[in-house]
Amino acid sequence: MGRWIKPEVYPLMAAMTFVTSMCVFQLTRNMFLNPDVRINKAHRSMGVLENKEEGEKYAEHCLRKFLRTRPPEVMPSVNHFFSSQDK
Repeated sequence: MGRWIKPEVYPLMAAMTFVTSMCVFQLTRNMFLNPDVRINKAHRSMGVLENKEEGEKYAEHCLRKFLRTRPPEVMPSVNHFFSSQDK
């Protein structure tokens, strides 16, 4: 494979592989865990599903619960450096 692909293409391939894997992860997660997606034939026949608990469980996942306790800053040290300077 080294003869066919130039080394300059490796970063692009890595980025595209990462993005593709994230898309596949999200599609798989939605297909199997999203309460609005109906793969089961019994659920498809019902017009409205009574699954409020399942929807809340899907929306309040572990990452969201963790991020709720974190400060809403991307780079706290840079923010504190620029905001603590006297003008």
